Amino acid sequence: MNNELIINATPTEIAIALLRDKQLVELHKEKNNIQFSVGDIYIGRVKKLMPGLNAAFVDVGSEKDAFLHYLDLGPQILSLQKYLKACLNRKGKIPSLQKFPNEPDIDKNGKITQVLQPGQPIVVQIVKEPISTKGPRLSSEITIAGRNLVLLPFSDKVSVSQKIESAEERQRLKTLLQSIKPRNYGVIVRTVAESKKVAVLDNELKALVKKWEMAFESVREANIPQRILSEVSRTSAILRDALNGSFSHIYVNDEVIFEEVKEYISEIAPEKENIVKLYKGKTPIFEHFGIEKAIKTLFGRTVSIKNGAYLVIEHTEAMHVIDVNSGNRSRSSKDQETNALDVNLAACDEIARQLLLRDMGGIIVVDFIDMQSNEHKQMVYEKMKALLSQQKAKHNVLPLSKFGLMQITRQRVRPEMHIDTTEKCPTCKGSGKIYPSILVEKDIEMALDAYIKAEKRRLILLRVHPYVAAYLRSKFFSIRLRWLLKFKCWIRIKPAYTLTLLEYRIDS
Repeated sequence: MNNELIINATPTEIAIALLRDKQLVELHKEKNNIQFSVGDIYIGRVKKLMPGLNAAFVDVGSEKDAFLHYLDLGPQILSLQKYLKACLNRKGKIPSLQKFPNEPDIDKNGKITQVLQPGQPIVVQIVKEPISTKGPRLSSEITIAGRNLVLLPFSDKVSVSQKIESAEERQRLKTLLQSIKPRNYGVIVRTVAESKKVAVLDNELKALVKKWEMAFESVREANIPQRILSEVSRTSAILRDALNGSFSHIYVNDEVIFEEVKEYISEIAPEKENIVKLYKGKTPIFEHFGIEKAIKTLFGRTVSIKNGAYLVIEHTEAMHVIDVNSGNRSRSSKDQETNALDVNLAACDEIARQLLLRDMGGIIVVDFIDMQSNEHKQMVYEKMKALLSQQKAKHNVLPLSKFGLMQITRQRVRPEMHIDTTEKCPTCKGSGKIYPSILVEKDIEMALDAYIKAEKRRLILLRVHPYVAAYLRSKFFSIRLRWLLKFKCWIRIKPAYTLTLLEYRIDS
């Protein structure tokens, strides 16, 4: 599997595209002035308690107060609060966590009013960014992620990723970390730590501990609310979590970010430093790698699957709804049940890709094409489960109902990515919107494919707008010539002034 990372830096944002075998599978956009990113640690102030919800609203500087539930306080919240108080009242250096006396763990069935009071400062971490009308979601069970390890202050547990298959290797890592970790720090060993030497893990552990200690150096009562530790940038976070042996290239169009990425990779994977390339081409980087066209194709309301089938994706306040349509596949010589199974299985691949690409979360309802066979329904259910199990987001998938509906819940930690793929209409001077013009070639090609297979013609008349006709016939190896070689059919292109820019007609 070949992974490439393309980083497009502009004055207002950084866009990061992950290509897997030349296909766009993830797209992240980060504003240069972004606040309240997942992983950021704040000293906030309890605004008010909600005993009915067993939760508190906390001021962390967001427009909407952040939400903290009792179950997200963590067992060691009393120790954490005692440590914060000691840091706020100190006169010299901050107290060492290794020598800090811990308080008893709180009761997991307790009440928020027994632990927190309005107005008191509290250490919290962002677990969900502000979404729609809701403020950030918080936790006081702090984690600090590194490349190989995740540090857990006020915990003494060591756990190892279950994705490391060798029981012997898991035991080696657990024993190793238990011997080198300081008191009052727990550790989660990540999958990429497999086979790593003790020196690598020890250096990273010390760096994470220092990062935690440095966060409290500037803590002052007057500065609350205050961000004390920021998660690494989205670019570095993706590199940290996704960089593995299958990464072949990382292309960056900005010299400053190029140096940052190269420096970061030299720290976490020195042997891969040479895969970072500075893009200096005149064509915009996303256009050069075909990402701009992929975005127009994949982020619209309608998304093509293959052989004429397509998805229609709608978003509401409460849920996302995906409708699977067979399109031209209804002309297939296969029986309806087999045709429905083929389309539904193909739709599973694209739906899983769309959930990851758009970072869709919450409730997703998929309306598959009706199937009579329970065996076929089970096949679709098992395939969707297998595809989503490869993604990191927590999820739950229910079997198809008797109406052909599948319900999916998926973890949502950031706002879903919305990209307007429509363009200003050139004929009405921008007062209307049109389908992305970059996709007209692909649409016509799919329509020709379906028409030729159904009608078995050797000569076809294609009527299009004069501008499109000129585009299809331009260059020595034109698009029309490519279609001729592909379909083994003569395609006559005729300009039609009565058609709008993106309209077309196919006749015998």
